[in-house]
Amino acid sequence: MPLVVPQLRTITLGGAVTGLGIESPSFRNGLPHESVIEEDILTGDGQLITARPEGDHADLYTGFPNSYGSLGYSLRLKIQLERVTPYVHLRHLRFDDAGEYAQAIQDICAAGEYLGERVDFVDGTVFTARRHVLTLGSYTKSAPYTSDYTGQQIYYQSVGRRREDYLTIDDYLWRWDTDWFWCSRAFGVQDPRFRRLIPRRFLRSEVYWKVANFERRNHVVRRLDRARGKPEIEEVVQDIEVPVDKLPAFLDFFHREIGISPVWVCPLRQARKDLTWDLYKLNPEILYVNVGFWSSVDLAPGQPDDTHNRLIEAEVERLGGRKSLYSTAFYSEEEFWRLYNGEAYAMLKKRYDPNGRFADLYAKTVGRS
Repeated sequence: MPLVVPQLRTITLGGAVTGLGIESPSFRNGLPHESVIEEDILTGDGQLITARPEGDHADLYTGFPNSYGSLGYSLRLKIQLERVTPYVHLRHLRFDDAGEYAQAIQDICAAGEYLGERVDFVDGTVFTARRHVLTLGSYTKSAPYTSDYTGQQIYYQSVGRRREDYLTIDDYLWRWDTDWFWCSRAFGVQDPRFRRLIPRRFLRSEVYWKVANFERRNHVVRRLDRARGKPEIEEVVQDIEVPVDKLPAFLDFFHREIGISPVWVCPLRQARKDLTWDLYKLNPEILYVNVGFWSSVDLAPGQPDDTHNRLIEAEVERLGGRKSLYSTAFYSEEEFWRLYNGEAYAMLKKRYDPNGRFADLYAKTVGRS
């Protein structure tokens, strides 16, 4: 398999490289672009360029991740792979305290093992301020049983109930896709009475994404909620990263000010210390933790519809973190280019898209908001 396989079936490797991606092996393998050996990129000025870590286009190789198609499009990727086993053994560890949770993430990722068993995958689910689950996955050649979360059973619910589990490698890679993590709640398909009537082929992120896009275009549910007197809402869809020692502070802020639950956590460390990824710089000596949350928050009367997103942006910056740009974003241009290396981006844009055929990074990721 690729060194990092994004969680949802709809995410291509090319998309995960130009727009970033993350998954549970990221504490040891970094982000998807770090496994790219070379890539063919069609640039804004019409060139077809093969970019590698060295050579004439090394600047595009290191500048392409997080460029979101504003410099060019990848047509071919040559990547590293790793061998897998038929099964993954899961252990779900529970913590009441966020500080202990963060310390366990740091210790286990540093050791690469837990209670004598190698750890190949690490991610977690935070249900409440007093209920944190850390999930450790280990390759295994055999399994006493396997669970199935592609039908009636729901994976994230099992995380909170079980101490141990086994999945086939295929089911592990797509464990979050069936219910779009937990976002399928919004479509009612977690109700077992309704779920039994839905063919398995419709229980997948691609279907939910189409329904969500229909709602964004037509606002059917929002109009009905307004007619019922429900408050206006603000969409809060983000993935952020903070250093592991700042995770308790971020979670405390998040529970207090935002209140979405559950949230997903996933540790990551830059795997290649010999390179700097210009548009998404991370300190390779630091273990970061990604926190993902995808929902909406009620607005009080008079609150603007960027209230909670701006609070998150400010807190993430205060804690020395960063956020993925697929997220709803409200940065000013000045803030944005300061955070995402505007100087390096301008040089790349001038070299590979001098006529501005593609919208720039700010216009593509924030200007739409």
